[in-house]
Amino acid sequence: MNDVKVNLKTIDDKVMFSATARENPAVVIDGVPPIGTGSGYTPMELLMASFGSCVGATLISFLRRKMNKVVYGISIEVEGTKRNEHPKAVERILLRLNIEAKDLTEAEVREALSVLEEKLCPVWAMMKGNVKVDAEIVIS
Repeated sequence: MNDVKVNLKTIDDKVMFSATARENPAVVIDGVPPIGTGSGYTPMELLMASFGSCVGATLISFLRRKMNKVVYGISIEVEGTKRNEHPKAVERILLRLNIEAKDLTEAEVREALSVLEEKLCPVWAMMKGNVKVDAEIVIS
């Protein structure tokens, strides 16, 4: 499937939306007070989740399939730093990667991340040139 389709609908009298894609459960998106009620994820939080999950899924797949590494799991914290001026877009992202793996080095992870950035992660490709990405890596 080459197209991505998401449906959104307002569900309160402020800026709360319900978003659905395919047959998956709805995700609630909302602004922080006073614009919204704060009862859902903000668009920026969803962007960070999208980026982190794209990096995570692509990284695990690349390490396992292309580098023949044993990877048991990964946890990721994504922290975005916004610009001070409007639009307050994210200008820097810090990825904190905690990878459970056997016989894996930080240099190998950095090599894989370089390939992800250049060729494999579509969310990263959309942000490239606009957002600086740094990574802290812990292998356990």
